[in-house]
Amino acid sequence: MSSFIEIRDLEFSYINEIEEPPVVTEVLKGVTLDINKGEFVAVLGHNGSGKSTLAKCINGINIPQKGSVSVDGMSVADENNLLDIRQKVGMVFQNPDNQIVATIVEEDVAFALENMGVDPKEIRRRVDEALKTVGMYEYRLHAPHKLSGGQKQRVAIAGIIAMRPDCILLDEPTAMLDPKGRAEVMKTIKELNENGVTIVLITHYMEEAVQADRVVVIDGGEIVLDNEPKKIFSQVNTLKNLGLDVPQVTELCHILRSEGVDLPDDVITEEECVEKLYELLG
Repeated sequence: MSSFIEIRDLEFSYINEIEEPPVVTEVLKGVTLDINKGEFVAVLGHNGSGKSTLAKCINGINIPQKGSVSVDGMSVADENNLLDIRQKVGMVFQNPDNQIVATIVEEDVAFALENMGVDPKEIRRRVDEALKTVGMYEYRLHAPHKLSGGQKQRVAIAGIIAMRPDCILLDEPTAMLDPKGRAEVMKTIKELNENGVTIVLITHYMEEAVQADRVVVIDGGEIVLDNEPKKIFSQVNTLKNLGLDVPQVTELCHILRSEGVDLPDDVITEEECVEKLYELLG
């Protein structure tokens, strides 16, 4: 059975034609990756590793220069597929202000549906449903610029949900938010995934990545690690050598182990840490 998203030997470079001769920056170097329907995949990597470029290749914003990317069997290289692909794979960016186009919340969520020619009664139903899903229905008549960062990001997610995508790509959606806003957005993402939406989350926050089914680590345009969170974050030294952090509780257990304390190397949540320390001290 084929994967929902199939990436094979993907290569992509940015070309700066202002320079003479043009400067070519190779970003993705032969990436191969499969993502199944309903999975929650977190993508990690330091700045410039190729994470965002990969997401844009999945969504058809970037077209592969070598190799292939297909979504539900449709190649992003075929221009005739792009509309269908973008309806199947919605994208949420780091700054919600860049995605909010209307002066009223419900009008913003309806914007893409109106452009798609959806029937007005169906738009009304989908907008209300999407806003309820992200917990923003009571704000439907508010002005987006008066909302908090977390609320704006949830409105941006509602606009994508209303299009009924099978998959949502989120490119560091919590980077500009405070802890409360990050928690709100992550709660929404988890609930969407539990309802069958495939999630690809690019993040710098390890505490978000541990909530995924799977973690993919990109370095220098190549996939260097791909496994479940426990197996990824147990490799503390490897991640640090790649310029990445680990969850704080994993770091704590790593330090305690180095001092001779008998703790496992795959603790990734606060609850697990408390449990293991309680057992140790009990």
